[in-house]
Amino acid sequence: MNSLFDLLLNLLRIKKGICIFFTVTLLNSLTITLKLNAFNPFDNTITGVDANNIPFTIKLDDIISINFLIGPCKSCNILAYVTNIDSNNVSVIDTATNTVNTTIPVGIRPRGIAFTPDGTRAYVVNTISNNVSVIDTATNTVSTTIPVGIIPESIAITPDGTRAYVVSLISNDVSVINTTTNTVSTTIPVGLAPQGIAITPDGTRAYVANTNSANVSVIDTTTNTVSTTIPAGTGPLAIAITPDGTRVYVTNTTSNNVSVIDTATNTVSTTIPVGLAPQGIAITPDGTRAYVTNSDSANVSVINTTTNTVSTIIPVGIRPRGIAFTPDGTRAYVANTSSNNVSVINTTTNTVSTTIPVGTGPEGIAIGNIC
Repeated sequence: MNSLFDLLLNLLRIKKGICIFFTVTLLNSLTITLKLNAFNPFDNTITGVDANNIPFTIKLDDIISINFLIGPCKSCNILAYVTNIDSNNVSVIDTATNTVNTTIPVGIRPRGIAFTPDGTRAYVVNTISNNVSVIDTATNTVSTTIPVGIIPESIAITPDGTRAYVVSLISNDVSVINTTTNTVSTTIPVGLAPQGIAITPDGTRAYVANTNSANVSVIDTTTNTVSTTIPAGTGPLAIAITPDGTRVYVTNTTSNNVSVIDTATNTVSTTIPVGLAPQGIAITPDGTRAYVTNSDSANVSVINTTTNTVSTIIPVGIRPRGIAFTPDGTRAYVANTSSNNVSVINTTTNTVSTTIPVGTGPEGIAIGNIC
């Protein structure tokens, strides 16, 4: 196999504009598709990047099967899609220039948004339309609309891209969308006034923040049933999960803190005080920090996930809500609902490097590698 990699890499050196993509199945049955970057003959590892430009290093001994595809390199852009709840559209930000390059009309009062793992589609939750707009990211147009529950709030997509889970505030349930047919395959009852949702990296569980129940429902995504319920703080709102899947961070908007759930035991291991009315939360790709938007404090609390303490506070715009990171983790984009703009945080210095005007009432934000 070593000579094969040498041959492939030599081809890359000779043929400019040609890329090699490989799909491997590992000993743990996980299948990954990557663009080949390098082969290290000294430790028998291959290095590549996934669709979000996140690097992976794989040992040859861990590979069960491997398939190669040689073709032209795709031209990709890291784009931030921002839902504007009062202008009923989505602003598309090119993160290379930090400018809005297009605006996409969607449903009434769009809030949550998520990309499929391959970046080809963005799913937008429209709270008053009670549906989900599916955006084709190649054309930035809505390809279809999917009816869901009453007052849908947020959305999460499984790591394999086959299902989207949408929480609905008034119907107290989660709609499961089959992303192949773009139809709802089942509906799962949860707690009262669910608002936030996140799915574990292995795709086996979805965690739902039930604001009025002050708890978190854990959904087994194999059976699509609630396996357990975890008490949290007052007014749990948004959820983020560490990249290794060991911890779930939940913002409690009324008690002004963050609950940390141990996924091995599904119990709260600690509670972290943050700012006033914490809303959104996102964890850096390396898992070392969690960034929390504090709506009434107009700032972002940065949590060190090793010590679970706030290491710094970053002033941003008025009523910050949604937050997302670029794939390399060097920047965080914060939607400021009442400022009608997005703050861009340099995560090395934890300062705002620029501010981008968007639509009216920006709330949700997702960042993807769009090719």
